[in-house]
Amino acid sequence: MINVVLKLSVRDLAHADLASCGWAGSDHHLANVAAQLERAGNGEVDYLAVCPATNIPVAKGGVDYQVKEGVGTLWQLAVHPALQSCGIGTFLVEAAELRIRNRGLRQAELAVEESNPRAHALYERLGYVAYDRRPDAWNEQAPDGSLRRYETMCTLMRKELV
Repeated sequence: MINVVLKLSVRDLAHADLASCGWAGSDHHLANVAAQLERAGNGEVDYLAVCPATNIPVAKGGVDYQVKEGVGTLWQLAVHPALQSCGIGTFLVEAAELRIRNRGLRQAELAVEESNPRAHALYERLGYVAYDRRPDAWNEQAPDGSLRRYETMCTLMRKELV
């Protein structure tokens, strides 16, 4: 077995990155990410890209500072499927938490779909604690290009940042 070590960095996601982020979701999802980048320009959110030396994102995710006062809410976290379970998600979450701390905030929250036990386990390992659950829904792009409503149940988790 050969082990490969990637040197990763975190930077702000840019509009130019979206063309190489097809692994993260449909065209509809990437259009939503583009709208979030506009909010980043206003300081309402941070939207991060994790990149190897090629500077092409292999993970992305946002921190929204407008959801709840005094809290950074992590959302739209995704790691390239071929690179999952390699520590990149941990790297992304820790970078997001650093952004939250740098704003003087001491609490991070997120919602994880109950149908995603791997992500739930990751967040627990990183110190997030479940405190509630709620239904959530959004539009997603179907294979034929049409939009359909996706509904799910999420566990709400939080972490005190020190």
